[in-house]
Amino acid sequence: MKICVFLSAADLDERYTRPAREFAELIGKGGHTLVWGGSESGLMKVVADGVQESGGRLVGVSVEFLAAKARPHADEMVIARDLAERKALLLEKADAVVIMVGGTGTLDEATEILELKKHGKHDKPVVLLNTGGFYDGLRQQFQRMEDEGFLPVPLAELVFFAKDGVGALAHLEEWSGLR
Repeated sequence: MKICVFLSAADLDERYTRPAREFAELIGKGGHTLVWGGSESGLMKVVADGVQESGGRLVGVSVEFLAAKARPHADEMVIARDLAERKALLLEKADAVVIMVGGTGTLDEATEILELKKHGKHDKPVVLLNTGGFYDGLRQQFQRMEDEGFLPVPLAELVFFAKDGVGALAHLEEWSGLR
């Protein structure tokens, strides 16, 4: 399975890097492919290292203005013209999407992926990996959106919240029939 992961390129604390590394190792050991933003820095590097060292493949999609930070030894690396093209390529190359911890760029990617799914533009599973409760507030906001009629489809059909990488991968493998 090709798993697109949206996450931060920032250098983060162990409370985020350790679970990210563990999830990456599960991806690699499971024989899956990581589709990611292609960066060789921060949490993106941690995840790419974990996948590659555990036997998984790497498909990166960077963007022209960040090409100098792209990982040199990915199995495949595409350089998009802009962020919009990058997001489209990441989704196109993936079978499933996992949103990990991140900032405004990650949140932008997450909401666009969910908006496209809401409108039937893709039917890929989307998982919010809620490491250390990072997305508790967002989950609460999404629940309010559903409760107050702002979501035309049930929240459970849009996104699955996983507390850890084991739960995230189990959900994706169940969806794809690998379990």
